[in-house]
Amino acid sequence: MSDRPSPVPYLSELFSLEGRVAVVTGGSSGIGRAIAVALARAGASVVVVARREAELAATVGELEGHGRRAAWVGADLGSRDGVARAAESAAAAFGEPDILVNAAGVNLRPPMDELGADVWDTTMAVNLDAPFLLGQRFGPAMARRGFGRLIHIASQQAFRASVTSGAYGVSKAGLVALARSQAEAWSGRGVTANTLVPGFVMTPLNARLSGDPAMVKALAERTMTGRNGVADDFAGAAVFLASAASGYVTGQSIFVDGGFSAH
Repeated sequence: MSDRPSPVPYLSELFSLEGRVAVVTGGSSGIGRAIAVALARAGASVVVVARREAELAATVGELEGHGRRAAWVGADLGSRDGVARAAESAAAAFGEPDILVNAAGVNLRPPMDELGADVWDTTMAVNLDAPFLLGQRFGPAMARRGFGRLIHIASQQAFRASVTSGAYGVSKAGLVALARSQAEAWSGRGVTANTLVPGFVMTPLNARLSGDPAMVKALAERTMTGRNGVADDFAGAAVFLASAASGYVTGQSIFVDGGFSAH
């Protein structure tokens, strides 16, 4: 047998979220759910915020099945009052969060010449306003405590127009800029802010494209890995950005896309 020391204590020091509290919006499905599970399995107490109670309850059941504390908040993040209520309910579960993941989003893609103010307003409210408001609610307190992690789920459409980007692309570009502004404001006090940028991921949010086998195949062929993403591909990156390991990474967009954006 080897007498070399186990790497586990060092890895725990770098990546453990034991004692941390995380709030994950959109955490009952897709990328948000995969991140909620990853943060919980890394040690965090997790509050999942979403609209559908059955999916929320199932997600919390999964997290508790891993032996972690978990709670859910049913909320519609499409209004400022709804965001404010969700924030207070989330903080009431296990205390003020150390980690905020903004994964909730709407993916409305009418052609630009048919894009009305209603779709614009709905998209901005959920995809951009809610992350801003939640950041304003939780970020200053994180800075006072000297530790915080703000993680936003952006999109390829934040950087390049494709597949009818419309209001969706604008909202995701705003998230990238929001992370930089939050990083500028709070990183000197221990709060990092970053975005994760998916490629094409087979989730309910992408149902419009995932129902087209030819499009799915074409998107996979554009990657360097030869496949499209799945939600679990975001687990490691999320734990990294939520942990002490990423303390010197802030204001960045980290592409988790199989090389989709690299050519």
